[in-house]
Amino acid sequence: MPQPKVKLVVTGDDFGYCERRNQGIVDCFKTGGISNVSLLVNAVSAEHAADLAKRNHIPIGLHANLSEGLPVSQDLKGSTLLNKDGFFHGKMGFWEVLQCGRLKMSEVEAELRAQVNRFCELAGHVPYHMDGHQHVHVLPEVREVFAQVLSDFGITYTRVPIEPGLTFCTFLPPHLRDFNAQVEKDALESIEVFHRYGIRWPDIYLGLSTMGKNMSVPNLKRALGFTLEASLDDGLTSSLIQSSDAATDSYRPVTAELMVHPGYPSQPHQGGCGEGPDDFSQSADRLHELNTLRDPFVLNYYRQQGIHLCAFKDF
Repeated sequence: MPQPKVKLVVTGDDFGYCERRNQGIVDCFKTGGISNVSLLVNAVSAEHAADLAKRNHIPIGLHANLSEGLPVSQDLKGSTLLNKDGFFHGKMGFWEVLQCGRLKMSEVEAELRAQVNRFCELAGHVPYHMDGHQHVHVLPEVREVFAQVLSDFGITYTRVPIEPGLTFCTFLPPHLRDFNAQVEKDALESIEVFHRYGIRWPDIYLGLSTMGKNMSVPNLKRALGFTLEASLDDGLTSSLIQSSDAATDSYRPVTAELMVHPGYPSQPHQGGCGEGPDDFSQSADRLHELNTLRDPFVLNYYRQQGIHLCAFKDF
């Protein structure tokens, strides 16, 4: 069998959000559409998700959550991480509190450690990888604490959301382009921190341009084209490897992660992380992603192009 050109981790995020999302993610895994999952341990169906992962032998990591729902730590009453109702501040609220300098990093660390410990209770092992829900792990100050926690628990891999070609995706609406640009800026500034703690990540990240209705066969092929180009460019591959994984083998496939959010849409009042499911999880886009990822054309494309689906634990 020829060696693969690309080792691709297709990660289904938000595992645990609700039982319908969980089942959709499992169905996607069974049909070869994803190869890895990322668990929200503070979500209402986290235990259900962990049981499904065990029964179906799904490689699983931690989707650390500091922005949505209730905390895992029991020692955060009155915490700067929480609003007056005891919930996290939300996607933009978290960023605003951080930017104002009101967020205590000791409380961020306590919650991250509590989430890793909860993951270990649910899954029976340390996470194979750990990333951040809504990319909180690459934000200023948080990334330093995040890297320290990963190092202390011996978690080797994370996600660095810098997507090649993203600036040319003019089909994305302006507000999403602005958000993605900020995510990439924060991710670039995280590289030095993750290096310093010995944290690794795949050579190429994909997923910001292929979320929801923007996930289509042509868009997936466009995004995956960057990994295939890298596999043919020795100079590019060498520079990528030096930036993430100090491999010394004479040949190594390009590694990539595709972030996805498949599932059967959440029902109103069923799921979430303590406040009920959001519009994102209830959207028909979840089913659209599920169906696109398991499309026979996509699965055949992987085989034809030498793209081998794997998990972080396989690196």
